[in-house]
Amino acid sequence: MAGLYIHIPFCKQACSYCDFYFVTRQQHKQDFVDELIREIHSKENTRFTEDPIQTIYFGGGTPSLLTPSQVGSILDAINSVFDLDLKEVTLEMNPDDVTKEYLSGLKSAGINRASMGVQSFDPELLKFMNRAHTSSEALKCLELLKSSRIDVFTADLIYGNPGQSLDSLEKDIDTLLQFDPPHISAYSLTVEPQTRLGKQVELGRIAPPEDDTVSDHFDLVVEKLKSAGIHQYEVSNYALPGKEALHNSSYWSHENYLGLGPGAHSFWWSEEQKSAQRWSNKPDLRSYLKSNWNTPFEKEVLDLADLAEERLMLGLRTRKGLSKKELLSRYHFSFSPKQTDYLRQLEASGKANIDDRIQLSTQGLKIADSILLDLVTMKPE
Repeated sequence: MAGLYIHIPFCKQACSYCDFYFVTRQQHKQDFVDELIREIHSKENTRFTEDPIQTIYFGGGTPSLLTPSQVGSILDAINSVFDLDLKEVTLEMNPDDVTKEYLSGLKSAGINRASMGVQSFDPELLKFMNRAHTSSEALKCLELLKSSRIDVFTADLIYGNPGQSLDSLEKDIDTLLQFDPPHISAYSLTVEPQTRLGKQVELGRIAPPEDDTVSDHFDLVVEKLKSAGIHQYEVSNYALPGKEALHNSSYWSHENYLGLGPGAHSFWWSEEQKSAQRWSNKPDLRSYLKSNWNTPFEKEVLDLADLAEERLMLGLRTRKGLSKKELLSRYHFSFSPKQTDYLRQLEASGKANIDDRIQLSTQGLKIADSILLDLVTMKPE
């Protein structure tokens, strides 16, 4: 099975923390859709059409700046080229773009999962993030999503913001839970160098919160959502049973995916399953509109050792964890004595469960990045 990722590069304005590729000028939206459809058709009768496509994800950027008709034309092109066995078709949206009619149009076009960027209901935090929507627009959008024909919706929250209190975060969570969301993604604010936020931090104008504060925020998110029956299944993702995101889960388990659109990344196993390639389209709309998507912008070949390390880092971020048997059979990887000792120490301290499967506990997931760095940098004895 495989997935498709469609990068829609348009945004109304730049969020302070975002380092994804986007443009704020929107006059080329239809030209982009036409070019995207050309890129889709270019994959006809290639190795990418041999695996059934299970998931499609419209990310960005702001995919909700496209009309339902434009989304439908993209999905029609995909249907004419790829072998589809669709389980999930997701479109990211911003609250200020959403109406009842828009959601109905998306459903008719083939979207069955909506991903909405709330981030916060606090007007001051929304201003700090430079979000285009207001708190009232987010509330209205959630009400529309809850009553729509869209099968599943998810909402994003960002915690660990400068000056954000536990009370403020708890209010955000309580407000979101009023709409019975089947899925929530809650991210700790990350300071990326090439963003407005990154530059403000570099200049000393903004101080990120202390690690202890972020840790308390993480604990609050886990506890509040768990009490509502929404369980953590990955470091930043929480769902009711059976409502986990299939597309993102395929990334973590190393399934094939093809990225389309400017800046989109792809990952594909070789036929003999002994290596894989990762590549991307150039993050440049003008270049993309000249059909320069035929030449990969960045490309790397990953051998089994590279892939094993990556699978380790992705898999241990999930509650499901990793199977030692899978690591051995698929990647020819087994833990060194030094790594095994480290894993046993994690288990003894309550941060992991070690059997055939290796799974980090809630406290382990809390410091997953640190654990993974320790683990992969250990050299065999």
